[in-house]
Amino acid sequence: MKKSILQRMAAAESRTESTVVSDASDKPSLARRHSSPVISNVGRALTQLTEDSVISLDPDRIDRSPYRDRFGNDEDAAKELEALKVSIASEGQKIPVLVRPHPTKPDHYQLAYGYRRWAAIKAIMAEADRPETIKIRAYVRELSDRQLIEEQSLENGVRENLTWIEQAMWAVQLKSAGLSHRAMCPILGASEAAISHLFRVTEAVPEDIILAIGRAKGVGRPKWTAFAELLKDPSSAARVRKIIDTVEFRGADSSSRIAQAIRAASAAADKVTAEPAEEIVDFAVGDRVFGRMKSNSAGTTVSIPKQERAFARWLADRMPDLLSEYNNQSDPTHQEV
Repeated sequence: MKKSILQRMAAAESRTESTVVSDASDKPSLARRHSSPVISNVGRALTQLTEDSVISLDPDRIDRSPYRDRFGNDEDAAKELEALKVSIASEGQKIPVLVRPHPTKPDHYQLAYGYRRWAAIKAIMAEADRPETIKIRAYVRELSDRQLIEEQSLENGVRENLTWIEQAMWAVQLKSAGLSHRAMCPILGASEAAISHLFRVTEAVPEDIILAIGRAKGVGRPKWTAFAELLKDPSSAARVRKIIDTVEFRGADSSSRIAQAIRAASAAADKVTAEPAEEIVDFAVGDRVFGRMKSNSAGTTVSIPKQERAFARWLADRMPDLLSEYNNQSDPTHQEV
């Protein structure tokens, strides 16, 4: 249960702070210890959770958070959601979601965290004989946009199951809300350098391509960085978009989709002009074919059929004279064969 998780983390943080104070009195020159961003906010979150009352709400009166930290159209996410739906249907909703009063819709709410629980309960509701009896347990709290983002990020930190690219796209959402790189550090639990790298990837890889690839579970910074480097070539994105709607791409899991996208981005650009068609010339008198000449981009070949061996020997005997005649022309390099 989330409260028990937070309580253990808060207790650990309390012990850490006591140790730091004691050590500081004996060794004032020691550097201050820094806890993780998740733990540093746990005490405040725990206090607020204990003050909040859990109430039952109609899931249809709750809207998703305006800040999206997850990819909704991903096969892996769909499987996880189905498993959660089965769990809630059999065991009930163990952890309440957190909502705020909707800023623009009276008598409605907006999620701060708990999207998957809300989506699973909505799915259960859609299959129920009496959907009006299905409720969702929730904490209700007045939250500013900044506070909503912090609460949503705190839950992400506890779960620790956002993929690398989901975290990068979450950073884009935070930036759109007006947060600086420095302000994102405690929220994402990352350094400014790491956050800057997230943006280098999201700025190089178009959003539609990222969403088409999906969560890419297990794919981290190195592969996404390599992909971003390939897309610096303007023609690479066009080649990737060509494969997005193929059966092979859409039928693959997201980890395989990024591999396909990298191969497409790495491929040589399509040639602007088509290669000339092969030219064939027969050496014939009437119906009798003495030989055939084929010309293409690779070169020119002359073949003589087996039944015309006598002609082949005659041509070979005459070849020195023919070559001499050709070479004595005024500009042999511009003559066509």
